[in-house]
Amino acid sequence: MALVPYTENSLPALSKLHNSSAHFRFADHDVRLSQDWKKLGVAAVVWDAAVVMCMYLEMGQVELRGKVAIELGAGTGLVGIVAALLGATVTITDRQPALDFLSANVKANLPPDSQGSAVVSELTWGESLDRYPAGGFDLVLGADIVYLEDTFVPLLQTLEHLCSDTSVVLLACKIRYERDTNFLNMLKQRFRTEEVYYDKQRDIHVYKAWKLPPRSDL
Repeated sequence: MALVPYTENSLPALSKLHNSSAHFRFADHDVRLSQDWKKLGVAAVVWDAAVVMCMYLEMGQVELRGKVAIELGAGTGLVGIVAALLGATVTITDRQPALDFLSANVKANLPPDSQGSAVVSELTWGESLDRYPAGGFDLVLGADIVYLEDTFVPLLQTLEHLCSDTSVVLLACKIRYERDTNFLNMLKQRFRTEEVYYDKQRDIHVYKAWKLPPRSDL
């Protein structure tokens, strides 16, 4: 969501984020993603939450084939690419400054027969949501998009707009601060939410959520 540049080598553990590319094997495909930390910051590197989300999608716990999905705050596009390789039709979104970079990664990693399965589109949470069909997605995906408190309300507005009563939201999160837990509490006011997977090595939680029925004012 945010395009935040960081000082190189600020933390040794983050050194892999400064590599110019990241390589993975998902859905029987080699995925090679360009990274550009210096230019686009957090939007242009692969975070552990995206890797864990892809691992979860590969497990087959959520049906992807033939489903209409959207990825929020896609960054490098790993999650959307893997969802498309697994059979979904995916709208892969981020803010405008990240789109050229994102589009190049998507184009480079989808085989010719899958190019039509993914489209890259601009989406700033809470803004111009009428560009996207209300309740028009079977699956809404987000990996490590819960970290800026100022975005929590527009993110919830966006989730509510995109989801129908049968839509599934999948969020892969690293719970770093109390505010991250606060977002989950906000989410539970509007969505039935449960933790469906935890990667202990990377300390990443995957949450599944469904829209709650409207409350009647008694």
